[in-house]
Amino acid sequence: MGNDISFPRQQARTQRFTVGAPRTFAVSSDGARVFFLRPATATSRANGLWELNTATGVERLIADPATLLTDPEDLPAEEKARRERTRESGAGIVGYTLSKDASVASFALSGRLFVADLTNGAVRELPTQGGVIDPRVDPTGERVAYVTRGTLRVVELDSGEDTAVAVPDGEDVTFGLAEFIAAEEMSRYRGYWWEPGGKRLIAARVNNAPVQRWYIADPANPGTAATEIAYPAAGTTNATVSLHVVSLDGTFVPVLLEFDYLNDVHWSSGGAPLITTQTRDQRTRRIYSLAPDTGSVTELAVETDPTWLEVTDGAPAWTPDGRLVRIVGEGDEYALQVGDDVLTAGLQVRRVLDIADDSILVSASAGDPTQVHVYSVGGTVEKLSTEDGVHSAIRGGDTVVLVSATLDRFGARVTIGDHEIESWAETPVLKASPRLLTLGERSIRAALLLPSDHVPGTKLPVLMDPYGGPHAQRVLSSQNSFLASQWLADQGFAVIVADGRGTPGRGLAWERAIAYDFAGPTLEDQVDALHAAAAVEPDLDLTRVAIRGWSYGGYLSALAVLRRPDVFHAGIAGAPVTDWRLYDTHYTERYLGHPDDKPEVYDSNSLIADADKLSRPLMIIHGLADDNVVAAHTLRLSSALLAAGRPHTVLPLSGVTHMTPQEQVAENLLLLQVDFLKQSLS
Repeated sequence: MGNDISFPRQQARTQRFTVGAPRTFAVSSDGARVFFLRPATATSRANGLWELNTATGVERLIADPATLLTDPEDLPAEEKARRERTRESGAGIVGYTLSKDASVASFALSGRLFVADLTNGAVRELPTQGGVIDPRVDPTGERVAYVTRGTLRVVELDSGEDTAVAVPDGEDVTFGLAEFIAAEEMSRYRGYWWEPGGKRLIAARVNNAPVQRWYIADPANPGTAATEIAYPAAGTTNATVSLHVVSLDGTFVPVLLEFDYLNDVHWSSGGAPLITTQTRDQRTRRIYSLAPDTGSVTELAVETDPTWLEVTDGAPAWTPDGRLVRIVGEGDEYALQVGDDVLTAGLQVRRVLDIADDSILVSASAGDPTQVHVYSVGGTVEKLSTEDGVHSAIRGGDTVVLVSATLDRFGARVTIGDHEIESWAETPVLKASPRLLTLGERSIRAALLLPSDHVPGTKLPVLMDPYGGPHAQRVLSSQNSFLASQWLADQGFAVIVADGRGTPGRGLAWERAIAYDFAGPTLEDQVDALHAAAAVEPDLDLTRVAIRGWSYGGYLSALAVLRRPDVFHAGIAGAPVTDWRLYDTHYTERYLGHPDDKPEVYDSNSLIADADKLSRPLMIIHGLADDNVVAAHTLRLSSALLAAGRPHTVLPLSGVTHMTPQEQVAENLLLLQVDFLKQSLS
């Protein structure tokens, strides 16, 4: 690629350099084959399904969307909503499931159901009763379940017989789908689970009738009716979720359990089905085993915390020999516990990756949160990844697929022993050169990026570029993490990315320091990181400091110019939360409590009342189709600023959601932001 291509255009066109990269790996239980998604050719954008023979290193394209579809992709509305929750911007095959012996794969394309015979490579479409959502082949490889129009159905592969096994009993009811809160905040994107024997399923029944309705309009097209969404804002009623064991013979057994939040269900051959729930205040988590014949449950464990409990990835689950695997708080660490034994110390365990007879794979950080490594935990704890960087893994049998990102290499390297799966992602026209720093008395982890052609001794305006809030970490030992920040630096800024209190990877106390107070610690840490960085790098001009961010980072940016104009001289707030009463229950109440119990907390952490304090240039950007942080946040802040006589800039993005996937929008947003910053700091 020639260097005449601008970075903003390249980043937008490649969806942040993800197009062409291998992804979504699975390994057969004998370790002989690795499956993954990647475009069918280096010039295609639509993902195909591939297989790698681990003995020979030979790759085989199993399913090519270009040969399976004759018409452009046409996704069901429910699938579009699901992809918004998962932040899925890919095309073609974006997910698949395998039978236990990896003889059959199932996937959806354009709302149609396909299965692949992984022995002979044959792919065929199965007729269905509507647009297909989340198809999953059963462990035996004999049938596939899918959801259409809220009904959970099962189709037999041999006969093609298609049976509705769970039918909604109301217009606001669905079976087999995750509710908004689960998908947006708990990373639970599914609503049904197969029995290992393939004869029964556990299905979630979601009733959205109690949830308040909001309406997302398209002002650019006034003839288009507004979209109605069920949005559980803080303090309001959530969807009612219940579980049912449904059998292929029509048996329907209610699970005798009520709960506020369903975190996850785990059904494996290691034991009875596991159900993990949370209370509304998220201070209590309960783990149950289920007797699927009767629907009765037995409480296995109760975990409590005076502040909150995080939803954990990959656990609770069973080992093959029937021991309970959990990630628990042990002092200030997230530790791996198996049965009654805590097996890790000195690690912040982030997620359970795989559970085998003799060992468990986890991703964890040891001391340095910018590094994430893969560890095998059995009789001993063994570190499997060796390069400095961010690593994850997938395992089947003795085969481990290691996915590794480093600071000195673009993209993620995927290795299976001596084999490497090639990435067809474009190489960026620039290389990021971050200096990873530990700043201030709280040892804030940060990255400093200067222009590639910077001449020491030349003062630079500063741009803080944070997310800065819970659940998202920006400062990682990964080249791709800093590409956009480096481009911004090359426009003439010293860019600082800082992970303050509340961000993951540093233990329970660090995360819980923001309890009932978003505004104080997260803003204070950006200020402290700025001043500490200036002590390290004398070319930072503290008389010209701006801040930009998206989502929580947008909130933090607006907060900064409103409350610390002595430090921040301009701000860009992208899709900001401005009034936390307008954001969802699970996220907001975890950190700020229930608004009926703590109205003063919501008042002190929201921005509307601060409108008359604005004395610095502020640009607010918001997608009008955003159903996560709705545009009302920006419009209410803008109205308050106007009422206070405070000039500001609002950039409404017609038809754009929280992801801003549109290429032209994504490209021009970067260019417009730079123009605004240069004018504001001139």
